[in-house]
Amino acid sequence: MWRPLGIILFAGLAGCQALPSQLPVAEPPPAEACHWPRGDDVPPITLAGAVAAMEDDDFLIRHTETTLGLVSAERSRRTFYHGAPEPDIFLLGASGGHGVLFGGGVGFGLRDDEATEIERVSVVVGEQTVRVTRDLRLFDWRGEQRRSRTASDDTFCRELHEAMRRHSGETS
Repeated sequence: MWRPLGIILFAGLAGCQALPSQLPVAEPPPAEACHWPRGDDVPPITLAGAVAAMEDDDFLIRHTETTLGLVSAERSRRTFYHGAPEPDIFLLGASGGHGVLFGGGVGFGLRDDEATEIERVSVVVGEQTVRVTRDLRLFDWRGEQRRSRTASDDTFCRELHEAMRRHSGETS
């Protein structure tokens, strides 16, 4: 008796499981300048040129995969985060000695709005195309992530494209 009822209940709950209507996408989408045909570049962009261009821009190379034509790099900088929480407030009290003695105090935690911004860039130098992706993450002084966004914009990608072209010509 309970078994058919359990199966019906389980089947009913399984029907509540739904898949998302679309997969997550980058917001904002990468700029058109972050994807270009490889044959358009003279001299052709190489993986070594991409590495040299990013190192010149103070990026630390984190990973390369030559068979895929992939290089990943990051750089960090100290900045300020103005959305820091309010200072911590706490009360202290103490008593002691001979007779009646009252004491108390108030302490305030310091508000530290320093933060670290981590910028990550990946470049894929394929046989026919070159793709650049970039994201920025902001961590507060406690190490908690406060913001994250894609930052594959026209200006950054055009500047990196020119630097990669220049460095690829030097390494050829």
